Amino acid sequence: MKDHDLFCFGFGYSAGFLARSLAAKGWQIAGTTRETPGGAPFPLARFDRAHPLADLPQRLAGTTHLLISIPPDERGCPVCDVHGTDIATLGALRWIGYLSSTNVYGDRSGDWVDEATPLAPSGERGRRRVAAEAAWQALGQSSGIPVHIFRLAGIYGPGRSALDALRAGTARRIVKLGQVFSRIHVIDLAAALEAAMARPEARAIYNLCDDAPAPPDEVIAYAAQLLGIAPPPLEDFAAAALSPVARSFYDDSKRVSNRRLKDALGVALRYPSYREGLASLL
Repeated sequence: MKDHDLFCFGFGYSAGFLARSLAAKGWQIAGTTRETPGGAPFPLARFDRAHPLADLPQRLAGTTHLLISIPPDERGCPVCDVHGTDIATLGALRWIGYLSSTNVYGDRSGDWVDEATPLAPSGERGRRRVAAEAAWQALGQSSGIPVHIFRLAGIYGPGRSALDALRAGTARRIVKLGQVFSRIHVIDLAAALEAAMARPEARAIYNLCDDAPAPPDEVIAYAAQLLGIAPPPLEDFAAAALSPVARSFYDDSKRVSNRRLKDALGVALRYPSYREGLASLL
């Protein structure tokens, strides 16, 4: 095994970008998927509550960095619940990163929040995230392994952006007075994780977001401008036909500060707003 090995519980969009960046620097990468593994560029094993990893201490022997990007379910964080005890005893492990969400802050009517803001989730997903954060922080405190909590804003990037939604004909410009969201380009997200991995401070929490919270309809309009097409018509949120899940995303309005990300980790965002980020995706 090499000096640095990353294991990702939940090898999804964000973890994939981090893994490819680290693999190019000589890291050994492995992880899990919800489906039967096959065709992935890194060795993946199936994991969920019903399919725990067999012989985890042996499988993760030599792993120095552990990333958890699996969302919590109604019972808590599946990884911490099923494998927390074994993870706490991994001798080589020197960093755990848990990908949480800015929805732990709840609705702030467009006001700014930072990592010191009291948590007040307004929905079930946010409450589950708060509980999962606490579980990983408790594991870190009892085991002595540094645990970093990352509160992610809306993630976009190649294949997953307003440009792709417009091309697919699925983009909508929903308007809700005062509504703003924060975002993060996946390249900046991966760079922030790498910066944090190099500074394993115990119990650190970081918001991962760009500098420019904005209304969602504004982002769609700008993407349409880049593509040289007419934007979708404006739709009033109150009258818009939305699924309960889609409607729930509009429950919270807040501006998320990334000052700690810059000051503590020295991260310089490549895409400080959706404008640079979307332009790069053309």
